[in-house]
Amino acid sequence: MTRLLELLVNGVSLGLLYALITLGFVIVFKATRVVNFAHASFLLLGVYVVAAMQPRIGFAAAAVLGLAVAGLLALATERLLLARIDRHNHHAMSILTIGLNVVLAAELTRRLGEHVLPLGAPWDGHVVHLGPLTLPLTVVITVVAVPLLIGGLTALLTLTGWGLAMRASIADAEGAALVGIRLRRVSATAWALAGLLATLAGIGLASFPSPGVSVSMEAVAIAAFPAAIIGGFDSLGGAIAGGLIVGVVQVLVAGHQDSLAFLGLGVGDVVAYLVMIVVLLWRPSGLFGSKEFSRV
Repeated sequence: MTRLLELLVNGVSLGLLYALITLGFVIVFKATRVVNFAHASFLLLGVYVVAAMQPRIGFAAAAVLGLAVAGLLALATERLLLARIDRHNHHAMSILTIGLNVVLAAELTRRLGEHVLPLGAPWDGHVVHLGPLTLPLTVVITVVAVPLLIGGLTALLTLTGWGLAMRASIADAEGAALVGIRLRRVSATAWALAGLLATLAGIGLASFPSPGVSVSMEAVAIAAFPAAIIGGFDSLGGAIAGGLIVGVVQVLVAGHQDSLAFLGLGVGDVVAYLVMIVVLLWRPSGLFGSKEFSRV
């Protein structure tokens, strides 16, 4: 029972980090109707900057720099690349992000190679004993901090003028433009926010018990893509639910790998996609997604 509880808490922690990544997907999609296939590369870039710079300027300053670099790159993607395409051509924009992802991933792979860069977070290596449970401090911080962050983000989207403008642009873009809402500003803010969320999630993913930042982190981040589809690409609540589902299932399957050996050693890596297939067969728009929207 203790082992099961530890797996569940670790799964919730991983799921919350996936939820942050998935929220970045969903915010961009809700604001622009574009599927950002470069999202995982934004994450890898942000944590790479943190790991590379922390020996020189300290972890806190490096984390701020990593967040800034990822956010500015996401902003530049919208301002310098996507803005040159007709905003109604969502398919072309999504395809452009595929090309950007390939370029970014190739450059980051060249820089990292086979190396693993330690993140240098002050909580690395620490564990917490909660009754019979022994948990990495990273897990405890994630379980406490991420819900607070998600709550703040929800307030931003529901109580601020920018959130109102985004919801108006989703409901009727032409009407929103006629009443003075700057659609490009809404889009740019959504992209920058997605870059920040990706980097925050990446910091959690690269912290202990993870050895640090490596090229394999991009594959871990891509697991948030099926989480977005499971929850529904246009639902913020679905993003959180999808992230939690994928995180808990992945950890439980990995924790019982010996019992599931008949399914193959790599079942833990593909289980998120198996769940995604089942959900799509039952509900193509995702658990909480709108039935009307089209998928790229």
